Amino acid sequence: MKRTRIAIALWLAFILACGIIISRTQFTTDLSAFLPRSPTPEQQLLLEQIRDGLASRLILVGIEGADAPTRARLSKQIAQRLRADPAFVSVNNGEPVSAERDRAYLFNHRYLLSPAVTPARFSVEGLHAALSDSIDLLASPAGLLVKSILPRDPTGEMVQLLDQLNSGTHPQLVDGAWASRDGKRALLLMQTRASGSDTDAQQRDMAAIRQAFDAAPSATPAARLLMTGPGVFSVTSRDTIKSQVTRLSIISVVLIATLLLLVYRSFTALALGFLPVISGALAGIAAVSLGFGTVHGITLGFGTALIGEAVDYSIYLFVQSERGGSGQQDWIKRFWPTIRLGVLTSIFGFASLLLSGFPGLAQLGLYAIAGLIAAATVTRFVLPHLLPKNFRIHDVSAIGVGLSRLVQRAAALRWPAVLLLLVACAVLFAHHNSLWNDKISALSPVSQADVALDASLRADMGAPDVRYLVVVSGASREAVLRSAEQVSTVLQKQVDQGALAGFESPSRYLPSTATQRARQASLPASAVLETRLAQAVQGLPVHAQLFAPFLADVAAARSQPLLQASDLEHTSMAMAVDALLIRQDRHWSALLPLTAAKDTGINADRIRAALAATGLPNVLFVDMKAESDRLYSGYLHEAILLSLGGLVAIIGLLLFVFRSPMRVLRIIVPLAAAVITVTAGLAVLGQQLIILHLVGLLLVVAVGSNYALFFDRPDDPLPAQTGASSEQPITHTISPRTLASMLFANLTTVAGFGLLAFSNVSILQAMGATVAPGVILALIYSAIFARKAHA
Repeated sequence: MKRTRIAIALWLAFILACGIIISRTQFTTDLSAFLPRSPTPEQQLLLEQIRDGLASRLILVGIEGADAPTRARLSKQIAQRLRADPAFVSVNNGEPVSAERDRAYLFNHRYLLSPAVTPARFSVEGLHAALSDSIDLLASPAGLLVKSILPRDPTGEMVQLLDQLNSGTHPQLVDGAWASRDGKRALLLMQTRASGSDTDAQQRDMAAIRQAFDAAPSATPAARLLMTGPGVFSVTSRDTIKSQVTRLSIISVVLIATLLLLVYRSFTALALGFLPVISGALAGIAAVSLGFGTVHGITLGFGTALIGEAVDYSIYLFVQSERGGSGQQDWIKRFWPTIRLGVLTSIFGFASLLLSGFPGLAQLGLYAIAGLIAAATVTRFVLPHLLPKNFRIHDVSAIGVGLSRLVQRAAALRWPAVLLLLVACAVLFAHHNSLWNDKISALSPVSQADVALDASLRADMGAPDVRYLVVVSGASREAVLRSAEQVSTVLQKQVDQGALAGFESPSRYLPSTATQRARQASLPASAVLETRLAQAVQGLPVHAQLFAPFLADVAAARSQPLLQASDLEHTSMAMAVDALLIRQDRHWSALLPLTAAKDTGINADRIRAALAATGLPNVLFVDMKAESDRLYSGYLHEAILLSLGGLVAIIGLLLFVFRSPMRVLRIIVPLAAAVITVTAGLAVLGQQLIILHLVGLLLVVAVGSNYALFFDRPDDPLPAQTGASSEQPITHTISPRTLASMLFANLTTVAGFGLLAFSNVSILQAMGATVAPGVILALIYSAIFARKAHA
C-alpha cells in the first residue's frame, strides 16, 4: 500500500507541476521557429525581417462593396480614428495629412538632402545649366510648382527631391482616397508599432481596425472589410491551427472513446485508459515549454495526434491481462519488457530530431520523447495501482481467435508483399527527382485564398515584392549611412545602365553627417554666389534680382544645423527610415531594397560583382526568396539525415538487446516495408513530401515497432532443447489477447492520426495522410513477415 500511495502521489505532483508550467507557456505559429539556431548572415537577415522588419508590421486593408463615395468616406473615417491610436505608427490612404510636413522638411533642408549639391553645381556653368532646366520645366505639368518656388530654388533641388520621393508607384485617388486600379476597392496601408512576430499585439491591432470599420458613420452592410499582411497571416494561422487542433482533439477523443467503450464495455476502464494519454500530453507541452520557452502550434497538432499512440499502452495492459487480481502483475512480467523496448525504439528514433539546428523540428522530437515516456511510465507504475478489485473488461478472446486464423494465413502473402514492395521501389525511383517539396512555402499554414487576397491587395497598392536586398552593416548609424551612400552610387550606375529599375536607401532621407557637411561646404559665400549668378543668367529670360530669396536661403543653409533622425518625425519619410535603418543592441544595419526592371529579373551575379568591386566591408546582397528556399532545402536535407540516424540508432539498440542480426532484420523489415509503401503511395497520388511527412514516417516506425516486437516474441515458448542455438527457430504462439490488443491499438492510432488527414492545415494534413495508412501497413507487414506461428 505504501508503494501505491507513493506512486500516486508522485504522479499527481507531476501533473500539477506540468499544469503550472503550461499555464505560463506562450504559444506561437511564427515560422521563425523553423529557422536555424545558428544562422548564416543571410539567414539572420531573413530571420530579422520575419520577426521585426517593416514588412512584418504592415497591414494592407481593402474595403469592398457599396459605392465608390461610400468606400472613400469609410476609408477616411477609419484612417482618422486609427491615426489617434498609438498602436499605429502610420495610417496612409492617400489623404495629404503629412504632405505639408513632407514638403516643409524637403524644402527647408533641400541643400542638405539633394545629391546634386556639389561645388560644380554652384559654378557659373552649373548655375546656368540648372537655371535653364528650371525654366524649361515651366512649360511642363510641374510648371505651377516650379513657378511658385523659382525665386527661392532656381537650381531645382526641390523638384528633384519630389521626383525621388514619388518614384514608386501609388494607387489612384478616387474621391480623395486610394482606390484599386479597377476602382472596386478603397485601400489603406497601416504600420503597426508592434512587430509582426508579436501575434497578440497584431490581433489587438486587427480588432482595432474592425472596430473602427464597424463604428464608422458611413458603415453599411454592403461594405466589407479585407485585411492582409504578415501580422494578419500570423493571427489567422494561430486561430486556424488552434481551432483545428481543438476540433480534431475533441473528435479524436470522442472517436477513440467510442471505440474503446465498444471494446471495454466499461466506463471505468475508459476513464482510466485516458490517464496515460493526458499525462503524456501534459508532459510533452511542459517539456517543450521548458526547453524552448514557447510551444509552436504545429507541435500542439502533433500532440493531438499522439493521443492515438499514447492510449496504446493502456490497451495492452487491459486487453493482454488475464482476469483476476494477479492479471496486471502477470502482464508486467510477461509483456512489459516488450512494450518497454518498443518505447525505447521510439525514443531512439525521435532523439535524432533533438540534434536538429531548427527549433521547430527539435520541438517535435522533444514532445514525442517526453509524451511517450510519461504515458508508458504512468501505464507501468501508476495505472495498475488505480485499477479496482476484480477489474475486468469485456471478453475479446473471440476477436483474437479470429485474428489468429488470419495471422496463420498471412505467410501466404509474403511473395505478393515482396512484389508490391518492388513496385513501390520502382515508383520511388521514377519520382526521386520530384519526391520532396523543397520550397519553404510548403510549411506555411496560410490558405491559398488568403495568399491570393494578399497578392491582389499588394498589386492594387503597388507594393513592391521585396525579394532583393543589399544590407550594409556597421557599428554606428553614421558608419552605416556613409557606406549606404557609397553603395547607392554603385546601384545608381546599375539603374542608369538598365540593370535595375530603382532602389531605396535610408541615406536619401537622412544623409550621413559627413555628406551633409560636404554639401554645406559646396555652398559658396553670398558675395561669390551673387557674382556667379549674375554671370549665369546671361542669355536667359530672367534677371538676377529675381533670385534674392535664393541668395538668402543659401546663406542660411551654410550655417543651418545638420539633420537628425528626430527632424523626420511626423513626416511620411520617418516610416521609410525606420524600416531601412535598423539598430539591434550596438549593431546597425541599412537595408537597400532593389526593384527589378519591368519584365526582367535582377542579375544577382552582376550586382554582387559590382558591390564586390567597391571593396566595402560588411556589404551583403541577399535574394530573400532564394535564401528562404535554400534554407528550407538545407533544413529538409538535415531532417532526412537525422531520420536515417534515428533508424541506425534503433537498429543499434535492437542489436544490443537481441544480439541476433536475423532477429533484428525480421523486426526492421515490416517497418521499412510500411515506410516504402506509404511514400510510394503519396508519390502516386501526386503529393510531394514535406518535413511533416518525414516526421510522420518516423511515427510509423515508432508505432510499428510495437507490432513487430509483439509478433517476434513468443507468448508461450515451448521448452528449448538443452544446448540449442539461439539462432534455431522456435515454435511459438501469439495469444488471441495479444492479437486483439494490437488490433485495437492500431485502430485508435488510425483514429487519432487519420483525422489529421482531413485538416485544412496542410502541415497537419501531411502527418495524418502518412501515419494513418502507415501504421495499418506496419501491422499487416508485421503479420506477413512474422516467424511461422502455430496457434
